[in-house]
Amino acid sequence: MTGTPPYSASQTAVSEAATRLFPRLAARRQLLDVFTNAQIERRALSRPLEWYTAPHSFGEKNAVFVEEARALTLRLAREAIEAAQLRPSEINAVIVVNTTGISAPSLDAYLIETLGLNRHAARLPLWGLGCAGGVGGLARAADLVRAGYRRVLYVAVELCSLTLVAGDESKSNFVGAALFADGGAALVVTAPDVPGPAPLLELCGAYSTLIEDSEEIMGWDVVDDGLKVRFSRDIPTLVRSMMRGNVAEALAQYGWDAGEVGTYVVHPGGVKVLAAYEESLDLPAGSLDTSRQVLREYGNMSSVTVLFVLQETLRRELRPGKVLLSAMGPGFSAEHLLGRFPG
Repeated sequence: MTGTPPYSASQTAVSEAATRLFPRLAARRQLLDVFTNAQIERRALSRPLEWYTAPHSFGEKNAVFVEEARALTLRLAREAIEAAQLRPSEINAVIVVNTTGISAPSLDAYLIETLGLNRHAARLPLWGLGCAGGVGGLARAADLVRAGYRRVLYVAVELCSLTLVAGDESKSNFVGAALFADGGAALVVTAPDVPGPAPLLELCGAYSTLIEDSEEIMGWDVVDDGLKVRFSRDIPTLVRSMMRGNVAEALAQYGWDAGEVGTYVVHPGGVKVLAAYEESLDLPAGSLDTSRQVLREYGNMSSVTVLFVLQETLRRELRPGKVLLSAMGPGFSAEHLLGRFPG
């Protein structure tokens, strides 16, 4: 199940707001072209667009995060449990992934209390994985099922728009304004013998990589105005240089090879990142068009985005076969998840 907060704006409207907010940067036409080159048409937001053009403290932004993240995760978690044909009390574990706000008690505690989930359910809040969190969190959900937690509620929520720093005229903040959006996703991962609807995807294994000396590539700097985005290296170049070998290692660990993978579900960090994936993995043109569609319609929602891509992929008529989910994020890191469409 996927969903977004109640507000939205076109890319044109966001670009015009950014021009007013950052007139010095907007005067540099090359930077303003970032909004066009992002190939995003519309994005969901946690507040009306005008709200972002005024300065807000970290406390103000985080209060909005808690309010909207609770509302969104509650709705999606309820839908996911109903779709799995389970009672809330049957949930054995809860994983919540996010990197764009702080909540203590964590959001999983709120879901247990509000939805009436099993009060003895294992809780695993995952913070800091960024864009890689959608794949990494799903892999951890599968690990919990293998460990004996037979019904795991998995939720990801990111309100990236709240990380905009109105007074920050850095290039990274400007690029973030051109890309970032808000959204959430939820699903239930179950053991094979749990009664319910036919499984849409079998999770077979996972592979994680932390790249050495890469901390500065992406992350947050915590400032008085909130979480200030950090981009400091050409990520598409990194994808081209490492992804072929990294994916081959991931597949080899489970006795697979690239020729067996029929579907790739890739986090759309940007159009250049997707092009770099296709080039590095020798994928036919258009192989990642579902990722491009999600980016165009929703923007970059960090960890959540790859789950939107997965849902859109599952909606289509698929042949049984092997699938690879892939995303990169702060660390700098790569997360891969091997799966199989049953048939």
